[in-house]
Amino acid sequence: MLVGRLLGEIMIRFKQPGVMGQLIAGLVLGPSLLGAVFPDWHHVIFPNAKEQKAMLDAVSQFGVLMLLLLTGMETDLKLVRRTGVASAIASIAGIVIPFACGVALGEALPDSMLPDPGKRLITSLFLGTALSIASVKIVATVIREMNFLRRTVGQVILASAIIDDTVGWMITAVIFSLALQGHVDMWSIAQSVLGTLAFMGLSLTIGRRLVFMIIRWVNDVFASDFAVITAILLIMCAMAIITDLIGVHTVLGAFVAGILIGESPILTRHIDEQLRGLVIAFFMPVFFGTAGLSADLTILKDMNLLLLTLGLIAIASVGKFGGAFVGGKLAGLTFRESLALGTGMNARGSTEVIVATIGLSMGALSQNLFTMIVTMAVITTMAMPPTLRWALSRLPMRKEEKQRLEREELEERGFVPKLERLLIAVDDSPNGKFASRVAGMLAGTRGMPATVLHIPDVSKIESTMPDTRDKLDANQAKPEEKKVTQKTSDNKGNGSKKTNKSETKAEKDEEKAEDASEVVQQAAAQIKSKQKEEEKADNPVEVTTIVHDEPSPAAIAEEAKKGYDIFIIGLEETSKQSSEFARGVTNLAKGFEGPLVISAVRHDLLKKPDGKFSILIPVNGTDPSRRAAEVAITLARATKAQVTVLYVAVRTAAKRGVRRGIRSRRHEEAILKDIVAIADGYNMSIRTAVVAERAADEAILGEVDRRNHNLVVLGVSRRPGEKLFFGDTAAALLKKSERSLLFVAS
Repeated sequence: MLVGRLLGEIMIRFKQPGVMGQLIAGLVLGPSLLGAVFPDWHHVIFPNAKEQKAMLDAVSQFGVLMLLLLTGMETDLKLVRRTGVASAIASIAGIVIPFACGVALGEALPDSMLPDPGKRLITSLFLGTALSIASVKIVATVIREMNFLRRTVGQVILASAIIDDTVGWMITAVIFSLALQGHVDMWSIAQSVLGTLAFMGLSLTIGRRLVFMIIRWVNDVFASDFAVITAILLIMCAMAIITDLIGVHTVLGAFVAGILIGESPILTRHIDEQLRGLVIAFFMPVFFGTAGLSADLTILKDMNLLLLTLGLIAIASVGKFGGAFVGGKLAGLTFRESLALGTGMNARGSTEVIVATIGLSMGALSQNLFTMIVTMAVITTMAMPPTLRWALSRLPMRKEEKQRLEREELEERGFVPKLERLLIAVDDSPNGKFASRVAGMLAGTRGMPATVLHIPDVSKIESTMPDTRDKLDANQAKPEEKKVTQKTSDNKGNGSKKTNKSETKAEKDEEKAEDASEVVQQAAAQIKSKQKEEEKADNPVEVTTIVHDEPSPAAIAEEAKKGYDIFIIGLEETSKQSSEFARGVTNLAKGFEGPLVISAVRHDLLKKPDGKFSILIPVNGTDPSRRAAEVAITLARATKAQVTVLYVAVRTAAKRGVRRGIRSRRHEEAILKDIVAIADGYNMSIRTAVVAERAADEAILGEVDRRNHNLVVLGVSRRPGEKLFFGDTAAALLKKSERSLLFVAS
């Protein structure tokens, strides 16, 4: 770990991937250098005792699974779909040509180079695999470093590497199965291929939902620290065991587990941060260091082996570059883009080392072949960054690419794209239905899971404050709570329900709660239907409904510990015109420290909560107003609503000179331009307006009347105090406005 970390730092300072330092650390500490120069010291540090080797091997093998888990979590399937045919063609051509070269090389090797001449085909297949796979980690590192991750060619390169990795692990799993059986026939090949395809198919369908349900259940139920990490490791182990049982290598199970966990719509950032430190700080240096220990570069003193190694490097480089370049041209890329693709795909790095380690451990590769492959991996990986930088620096940016990058940059700074899970508290009033609809539209943008907290009687909302210093006492009596249903939306709704007169109150409450969840699901379907194909979330919106007879701030705080990003409140009391929020809304808001969305439906939307919107967005250049604008634009996309962005200005030119007035106008234009840019990214047209010399609330109400808007979406901040207070402007609107209001609070 020490030598790997130090050499990794040196590599990074020379603009090389840090993982190469860990691999070179093994070469330095192994027979290639330390063992050759100071054999006694090498023996002291790495004794030949079986126990020592078994310990290192155990950590190393588990490290392989952890590495593949992390690689899978970093695999972006949306990116593959977005780049589509281009990535698929480039990847397939980039695999087939070097794979054929590797197999041909294996068939031409003398018997003395093979661990078992009777299993030459297995060795040839492993060589072909080692020459054909690109390293996603290395490719992603260089592209990210050069700020090309969002460029079209950068996405094609990365998506091709992802396909390479996925296909490569499937090929490795099949070859492993063939090697275990000891012979090659059509039946054994069919078994391995069909077993692998069945595993992939079930994993990406049923498995995806199952993994999400497990992660969410553990997160919501377990109170102990890092319970979700334990669940993820168990999922990884279970899927690795399944692949082992069907006769393919465990790395495929770990890789697919990582993909499914990375696709989970909740907790992805937290999981990634917690796992990454463990893998990068401990498992990666141990695994790559152990791989380096197994290689002995002193064999290259033999001229024949040196020439063979140089030939292997040449075949690997030319084959991979040529295959990717041809694939890029076939996919319609320009010469320069294909050149960048060929250089970018020519990095082996960690992937080849893992494949070679598997081949060595199962006897498909000899020690000499293993050392040759490790040498090839080091040299091609270190050659890739400078050549890719050279190729990328020569690429001009297209107009449509520039527009897409600007939109993605806005989203990167956005509020709505970063939401992962919603908490909704509603009653069965029109305002509750309206809030549920708003929540559904937000959830539908990213396939976010949502929990609907249905409140049958708002008068029973308690005011008990949560203790922020300590967790709730496990023996403390909690408010009565009853889980009603848990289901996944098919984005079509579930139709209407018949009411039985003999139903109990509890059954009626459950039915109303289910109605609220249907509103969420239908709204999610509405926003999804308006999204572009590449924007749509893979996961359906899953809604959990809870009936809470006596909710309180403490109960909300306890629920919030499960990891919600925003709390949406819609109670009938807020629909009444008043300068203060109702007690129930205030008490619920006390229990949630994060962002709030509070609805106050009035006028036409009170009669028809599912009606069309006409939205006014007051802005002032602050983060809360920008967040509100994002929420409003999301709602407008779903309903094709007319939108006006209003800036209320106080002109000071008469008092402070013309120069000050010009600065003010430029400031207004910049603020409005920022909001218009968000709408432009979704091909939406919105109006802008500036009102001067009027109080903010009067200007807003005047614009509402002039444009006949039926919804004002206002960004606000919570102010200190016992009562929920968002400032004088919000209080005035709450009291005076006859049209619906939506407060988006930081």
